[in-house]
Amino acid sequence: MTADLKHLLSTLFKSHPWHGVDVGDNAPELVKAFIEIVPGDAVKLELDKATGHLHVDRPQLFSSLCPTLYGFIPKTYCGKRVAKLASRNTARKGITGDLDPLDICVLTEKTFTHGDLFVNARVIGGLRMIDRSEADDKIIAVLENDVTYGHARDLTDLPQGVVQRLSHYFLSYKRPPGMTDGDTVVQIDQVYGREAAYEVIAQSMSDYDEKFGSEDERLAALGAALLNAAAKSKKAPKKTPAKRK
Repeated sequence: MTADLKHLLSTLFKSHPWHGVDVGDNAPELVKAFIEIVPGDAVKLELDKATGHLHVDRPQLFSSLCPTLYGFIPKTYCGKRVAKLASRNTARKGITGDLDPLDICVLTEKTFTHGDLFVNARVIGGLRMIDRSEADDKIIAVLENDVTYGHARDLTDLPQGVVQRLSHYFLSYKRPPGMTDGDTVVQIDQVYGREAAYEVIAQSMSDYDEKFGSEDERLAALGAALLNAAAKSKKAPKKTPAKRK
């Protein structure tokens, strides 16, 4: 039943980018990434979680612009497992998940004019970022088959300056002019390779299943709700049309 329902839904409705699209058969090595913003975007675009539509979150406050395609991995969630992983690897206490899908940066030589699309991304590493005591990892990936970056299989395959540029962006994009080092909003405690990135993705997928249920569970619940609604509709007394005077 769930397979038939999934097929029917796919022919009637556009899938929610976070909840309705699979992460990919070869995850965590190769994942689908939903791109929200592209290099040069002067506004912060973000998925509206309730509707699945991309909306303007805010204008970019300062001069820093994201140097890569940026978005999230579908059917991931930064909950207690991701938080526990960050706490263990940073020796920090009191870390929580940021309760959002897992962020991803995708390197490519190609120019994208807009987001609101999916790409196939090969995971090569990540940044273990802490934002106000919340785990906010940034997975780093390359666009599959990209001419310039597609060869990379680990973070060490990239020029060091590329990773430094990414780190600088995330350390500065919430930092207003005049802020001292002691008032830094975010910290990047670690820069890690692909194996550590795979673990973060796996934990975020488990966090997602615990929070929202597996796809089969959600489809089964939807099917049951539809059957229940249909049964109630059949039992409801039919209204006879009023006679015209």
